[in-house]
Amino acid sequence: MTTSTTSESSAATPLLDLHALVVAVRRRRRLWCSLALLGLLVGAAVAVLRPPPPTAQAKVLVTHQEDQPNDSGTLIRTDVALLGTTRIAGQALRALKSPEKPEDFMKDYRGTGLTNNLMQIDVTADSDADAVARAKALADAFVADHVRRMRETAKAEAKALLDQRDRMRGELAEVNKEIGDRSPETETDPKASAAIESLFARRAELNSRIADFDQRAADARTGTPKIIAGTQIVDAPRAVPQSVPRAAATNAAIGLVLGLVLGLAVAAVGSVVADRPVLRRAIASNLGASVIAELRHVPRRSAGPWQRKRSRAARERLTTTVARAVRGSAEPVSLLELGCARTTSVLALNVARALAAEGPVVIVDGLPGPHLAHRQRPGDPAVVSGERAEAAPQQARRIGVGSVAPGTAWTDLRFLGGQTVLVVRAGHGSATWLHTVARQLADLRVPVIGVVLIDPDPRDRTDGTLWDGQHTALRGHFERLARHNSSGGQRAERRSRAAARVPDSDQEAR
Repeated sequence: MTTSTTSESSAATPLLDLHALVVAVRRRRRLWCSLALLGLLVGAAVAVLRPPPPTAQAKVLVTHQEDQPNDSGTLIRTDVALLGTTRIAGQALRALKSPEKPEDFMKDYRGTGLTNNLMQIDVTADSDADAVARAKALADAFVADHVRRMRETAKAEAKALLDQRDRMRGELAEVNKEIGDRSPETETDPKASAAIESLFARRAELNSRIADFDQRAADARTGTPKIIAGTQIVDAPRAVPQSVPRAAATNAAIGLVLGLVLGLAVAAVGSVVADRPVLRRAIASNLGASVIAELRHVPRRSAGPWQRKRSRAARERLTTTVARAVRGSAEPVSLLELGCARTTSVLALNVARALAAEGPVVIVDGLPGPHLAHRQRPGDPAVVSGERAEAAPQQARRIGVGSVAPGTAWTDLRFLGGQTVLVVRAGHGSATWLHTVARQLADLRVPVIGVVLIDPDPRDRTDGTLWDGQHTALRGHFERLARHNSSGGQRAERRSRAAARVPDSDQEAR
């Protein structure tokens, strides 16, 4: 039975609870908002402190001999790669009569293929005039190099075609000579006539191929002027206007996005690694007790009158709920905090004030630090330390206040009260530590009446009540006390009746 229950619970628990992750990231909004703001400020500061250098821009139309409508941009990417070579950079520097090294100059410019035949050249320099001059020299050097390469390619192609034509002409001359060597007397011979016909066919083929080579060579030479005329600077080099406010706004937006993404990533990873439950369902499950009340956090500075009134009403309801639990308990009740010592001390004083009208109340202070002493007002119930708890009047109702934070002396908790109400701040303790608290209290035989959740997520819609047994719920606590009292009275009545029947039975025995 235990094995099946464990397997069912492990199967019901997801490996990564996205709801809990979203809630945990949202609760850490200070982190990612701070990183986003930091990124915005850093981006704006970089734009102001390190403004972009003067930049000139030029656009060059590049015509290729192998241009095709379905080209995927391979040719223009080749041109961009050629622009970033030491040969082009060296030619531009020689035109500028600059002693700078081509390798250093290549770091100051870049080419971008806008379309299959349009390339943009961006050059940076110390001034706008220098940037424009460098961009013009670079564009002229690229156009000249491209034209030279196209001419050499066309010349090489035409030469190869003319060489093929000359070889065909030589072969044609041999065929003509062989035809002229044959005498007319041999034409009556059928075999000689067939040979003559084949020679004439061969001569016709050679003439056709020679004419084709001539045409192709002429086309190759004719295509070069089109390429030379088509490759040109279509947008003269000009200085790109630099706007510091625009650059600051752009960099700030980029920094904001990067900081926000980084903050969200850090918050998500930190939430997963820390494994700090924030949902009512998870906290109640890890502590093994139901959430009986909660108190949301209201910021002091930004809280309006209606928010303060709402917070005051929530605190009164919380005090009433805890006071009812303390009043219904037959033994002292303690309030044990985890991550909210200040709130727990205020809650203990409010509960003690509410119960003071019914009789004397003593608060046993087991908190580290003087939290209760600083908030005690004249006329409040007495506050004694844990060492003086035994000296308190026996007829006074005791309310213990302690902590279950790491470093707690567990054996001292049972002297604060036989039952306890855990006051836990959402997202403060890890799942492992919540399990430790529940295990230690179970070992001390200190039952948990319920959990008061501090600063829960406003969008949390999970249920913090455990339904697997009434021994963990506040309603079960009261019903258990009622059954205990009724069963105790019935057992006493049976014992009295049995004692009354003893003499009669003894007389019958005699």
